[in-house]
Amino acid sequence: MLEVKDVHSYYGNIHALKGINLTVNEGEVVTLIGGNGAGKSTTLRTISGLMRPRVGSMTFEGENLISFEPHQLVSKGIALVPEGRGVFAKLTVEENLEMGAFHRNDTAGIRADIEKSYELFPRLGERRSQLAGTMSGGEQQMLAVTRALMSQPRLLLMDEPSMGLAPVLVDVIFDAIESINKEGVTILLVEQNAHLALQVAHRGYVLQTGEIVLTDEAKALQTNPVVQKAYLGMDH
Repeated sequence: MLEVKDVHSYYGNIHALKGINLTVNEGEVVTLIGGNGAGKSTTLRTISGLMRPRVGSMTFEGENLISFEPHQLVSKGIALVPEGRGVFAKLTVEENLEMGAFHRNDTAGIRADIEKSYELFPRLGERRSQLAGTMSGGEQQMLAVTRALMSQPRLLLMDEPSMGLAPVLVDVIFDAIESINKEGVTILLVEQNAHLALQVAHRGYVLQTGEIVLTDEAKALQTNPVVQKAYLGMDH
């Protein structure tokens, strides 16, 4: 579904991605794990069109992505749940969800998907007329996820969904990731909490300073001594 080949991205003169190669197949949850500054978020920013790679190719369902703007990629079926959530603080929960469907004009379908959002996260339903900026971090994360789903993506890019959340809310978000995937949405997940990420993912890539150093089935990565020591906090 997604193929990233030899992608190099830069921040000014800083070489952030040094020849990334990765694939995501339809129906999978694939995770990118690695330390701070490894290039995980940069990879998602590049795929979603927020950054342009200087070198390399990216295709989604066989179509070259390089020349498209971020909003055009949303129309093609790629949605990003950004790091730091990025909800529209001065809009209500419901208005945020409507914004997620900006390129759609099927009013009944949009309405049905808003109700589906409230089923996925009942707490949002209770807060539908509340201003998003006044909600807790966990509630804003739920809103960021459902707002992205309102665009009816086939590929959902998720950047650090558990960051700054209480453990009980992290579980809620990760349960939702599993149910979103079961509904047929393919997911590329960047997550600081490697332990959780590898529990929900089918496959994983390990990034270090802008390069992929390891890739395997998620179960194999969980038992890999290098991954255990570096990212799962286990010493042998």
